Amino acid sequence: MTDQSGRVAVVTGAASGIGRACAEKFRRQGMRVIGIDLQRAQAWAGAEEDFLQLDVTDGPALKQALSNLPRIDVLVTAAGIAEAGPVHQLDEGAWNRVIDINLKGTYLAIKAVLDTMMSQRSGSIVTIASVEGVNGTEGGSAYNASKGGVVLLSKNVAIDYGRLGIRCNAICPGFIETPLFQGIMEAMPEFKADIERQVKLGRFGQPEEIASVAAFLASGESSYLTGQAIVVDGGYTAGHSHGLVELMGLV
Repeated sequence: MTDQSGRVAVVTGAASGIGRACAEKFRRQGMRVIGIDLQRAQAWAGAEEDFLQLDVTDGPALKQALSNLPRIDVLVTAAGIAEAGPVHQLDEGAWNRVIDINLKGTYLAIKAVLDTMMSQRSGSIVTIASVEGVNGTEGGSAYNASKGGVVLLSKNVAIDYGRLGIRCNAICPGFIETPLFQGIMEAMPEFKADIERQVKLGRFGQPEEIASVAAFLASGESSYLTGQAIVVDGGYTAGHSHGLVELMGLV
């Protein structure tokens, strides 16, 4: 296991799902982890004062909460929500909520750590986007727009701050078994089997599998990697499946 002792990571959306898996992975590697979430984390394994119950859309609160940290080596922006609907059915309030939390919240979290990272001339920023930020899906207008924005924001951060030693990469998860995904599937169970069939590895992903990629991006092992959108989706976006693998006996 990579030893990250002495390093400090900030993780938004740390109460559950991918954010929690990242926080736990970093802590096992020896990092001090500052978790941020609007919801209270159950059985938070770190120091109680290292869990901050904050709204990622509140820029001044984020900035104030993180300004006293002696250093910030890693930021993971995992806070996010999903609301579905095509444009003509999606009300403006739903659009605003998704864009505010997923895209604006990512921008504000990055903004809150940049002064510290610039002063120490180092840092790795890992944003959590989505395969739906690189490919569209039916009824995903607001969510897809927000995650596509996260991908391009990440590339711009990589461009702007690379010469200060700050790297930024986006992870684009596929269908990962988080509370958010499980809630969506409960609302439309008739589509679950078809979605899973399109995943070339034949199963949905686990939060820990995304956390492993985040840990790589956070470490010196990825020191020459920046400005990338890394798809981690079990092959979902590799191409279409039409049942031929079964006919060829490849199952």
